[in-house]
Amino acid sequence: MLHNQIREEIKTAMKAREELRLSVLRGMLASFTNELVATKRKPDMILPDEDAITVVKRLVKQRKDSIEQFRAGKREDLASKEEAELKILEKYLPQMMSKEEIEKVVLAKKNEFGIADKSKMGILIGAVMKDLKGKADGSDVKEVVENIFV
Repeated sequence: MLHNQIREEIKTAMKAREELRLSVLRGMLASFTNELVATKRKPDMILPDEDAITVVKRLVKQRKDSIEQFRAGKREDLASKEEAELKILEKYLPQMMSKEEIEKVVLAKKNEFGIADKSKMGILIGAVMKDLKGKADGSDVKEVVENIFV
């Protein structure tokens, strides 16, 4: 269970005096608790792995958005801190598919649905995302589909 793994790694980070890692892990644990409360479960329960990964993905997206905003505001110091946190968070996500692997699935779905023009691109993206739930990044899928219709 990812939830238990994070708890153990907090102890390890404390012993090793890794401040940044400890901060990120504690934030993840707090987000897990918030997710439990938001879904009307007891805060002392263990969050199932599927829900925990969803929470981690949300945290990763927040970091990416923050990095983009900090760079736009010429705050490289804050952006680099967010990038360091992002690297720690990404270790807890399952391995994502490469664009080449996504392209194979996209082409198979395109042939299956008989999609020939750009107007049905949204349907294709939706079908591929449904098949690859949790295995591929949505922006990568969108990029691959757009490249096929170019």
